[in-house]
Amino acid sequence: MRLNELADNKGARKTRKRVGRGIGSGLGKTGGRGMKGQKSRSGVAIKGFEGGQMPIYRRLPKRGFNVPNPKDWNIVNIGRIQQAIDAKKIDAKKTIDAAALIEAGVIGKARDGVRLLGNGEIKAKIAIEVNYATGAAVSAIEKAGGSVSIIKAKEPQADKKD
Repeated sequence: MRLNELADNKGARKTRKRVGRGIGSGLGKTGGRGMKGQKSRSGVAIKGFEGGQMPIYRRLPKRGFNVPNPKDWNIVNIGRIQQAIDAKKIDAKKTIDAAALIEAGVIGKARDGVRLLGNGEIKAKIAIEVNYATGAAVSAIEKAGGSVSIIKAKEPQADKKD
C-alpha cells in the first residue's frame, strides 16, 4: 500500500448539496424549501412559535426568584489583605475598614459593603470591620491573633412625608 492509494471508506464523506443550481439538479427553483410562506424565506425567527397555541415556555410554571435590587458587595480575600500589609499599603496596627481598603487599592470603590472570604493565608494580627465574613476567614484571622467585627450595611434612607 502506498500513500497515494489511501482513501476514505465508501460513504464516509458526503458531498454537500448545491442548492438553487437549476431545475435539472433536483434542488433548483425553490431550493428544497417548498412553496411560499415564512419558512421559505430568509431570516426566519419562529423558534418558540407554536401556531398561535400558548407556547410551552409560557404554559409551564416558573420556579425560582430573582432579587429585584440585590446588594453589590466588594469581595475581598484574606490573602489579598496580607499582600497589601506586606507591601506596606495597609497599617496592620490600625482597624481595617472599607475606607482603608480603598486607600490601599484593595477595592476600587465603596459599594454596599465588604464581604471577607477565607482564600489565602494571613500572618498579621489585624482588627477588621466588614459587613460579612465567612467562617474560614474569621477562624484564620483569630488564629493569627486578630479580630473580626461585623457591621451592618447602610440602608438607603427613605424620604418621610408627614
